[in-house]
Amino acid sequence: MDADEVLTTTRSVRRRLDLSRPVDLGLVRDCLRVAVQAPTGGNRQHWRFIVVTDPALRQGVGAVYRAAFEARYPADAQGPHRELASARHLAEQLHRVPVLVIPCLELPDGQLPAGNQAGLWGSLLPAAWSYMLAARARGLGTAWTTVHLDREAEVARLLNLPDRVRQGALIPTAHTTGTFRAAARLPLHAVVHLDGWNTP
Repeated sequence: MDADEVLTTTRSVRRRLDLSRPVDLGLVRDCLRVAVQAPTGGNRQHWRFIVVTDPALRQGVGAVYRAAFEARYPADAQGPHRELASARHLAEQLHRVPVLVIPCLELPDGQLPAGNQAGLWGSLLPAAWSYMLAARARGLGTAWTTVHLDREAEVARLLNLPDRVRQGALIPTAHTTGTFRAAARLPLHAVVHLDGWNTP
């Protein structure tokens, strides 16, 4: 795949993760090698990646995730049906996904600063996205999710994370079934403004 194809076909894969096929950790390592080349503010490189493959730990993380999902989206929740159904499927099956990757920040005291945190998370999110792109280029599917952060401390206890480590997302990783194409998106004239807000 060329760069444009990778960038335009990296989807949030929830229903088409192959839950029966193991993922070679060497592939995950390759993706993480790419991820840590992402830009980081002040070259601090304070990202950390927790890779969860142990079935008991995946079961535990899955249970916390499911509880957080059900609290946020009860069974009678309204929303775009297809997207909510897909997200619910992932919540119900997360424990079966062969690899869970949790990108984190290691902070001196574990405290998130008050006010604007864009620079802080802007040092982690490009690396996490690079991981997802690298996974796509290697035939793996991923999904970006943050539902578990409603119960971040519970996952931290399960994984024995020190207090100075804060989680930024959870990225289920597996081989996929089916193919992927560019998604339907709003046209550029609806989302791009030139030299100010009201000028398309």
